[in-house]
Amino acid sequence: MTWLEQLLVLAAGVAAGGINTIVGSGTLITFPTLLAFGLPPVTANVSNTIGLVPGSVSGVIGYRRELAGQRSRLVQLGTASLLGGITGAILLLVLPAEAFKAIVPVLIIAALILVVVQPRLAAWVKRRRSDDDVAPPAHGGPILLVAVFGTGIYGGYFGAAQGVLLLGLLGVFVHEDIQRLNAVKNVLALIVNAVSASIFIVIAEVNWQAVALIAVGSIIGGQLGARVGRKLPPNVLRAVIVVVGTVAVVRLLTS
Repeated sequence: MTWLEQLLVLAAGVAAGGINTIVGSGTLITFPTLLAFGLPPVTANVSNTIGLVPGSVSGVIGYRRELAGQRSRLVQLGTASLLGGITGAILLLVLPAEAFKAIVPVLIIAALILVVVQPRLAAWVKRRRSDDDVAPPAHGGPILLVAVFGTGIYGGYFGAAQGVLLLGLLGVFVHEDIQRLNAVKNVLALIVNAVSASIFIVIAEVNWQAVALIAVGSIIGGQLGARVGRKLPPNVLRAVIVVVGTVAVVRLLTS
């Protein structure tokens, strides 16, 4: 990469780390950036996943106060995320690259739809909580476990908007403050990304320059997201995600 390209990948890592900590979907920033600089789709996805792990750790540390008292919930849901992440990472590596190029545009479009409908989803969750006189299970119950496992498969395979999906699921099935649920979301996404990255490091082709740049940027972004991200206009973040996601779809379909 040229020095300008390296700077842009670093900046994309900062943005992705912050967005992942706040809502998720940071992959829709870094993945199209790597594609634009000529990395093959699978290599870009693998390198992006590894590079974002330090940022996920940074985000979890930033939300550590909200994690207090949630150990049992994290163990149960984290196990589902772990198994799902392993399954998704294996699928990425055993399926042909042509399958990835065919599937990922669909996944990105689905992720973009999730980003766009997130405000309505949040409003629906709020109404559901107000209208439902019976409190949901403390840790969400078996349906949530299965849903988190499925989200882990998606996250291990690609992962864009994994955080948005997790927040939506947690909001529906767990009666808890949204900031505490966001902290849980960060941990679950970290588990999926970390187990996927561990598998990719051993048996996949990795662009370590891209990994290093995204890692440094995402660490900075994770801390910024935890500290000041709640003050940023949500619509601005969603607009940025939709734009770069659309670029990624076009890039994949025309490459």
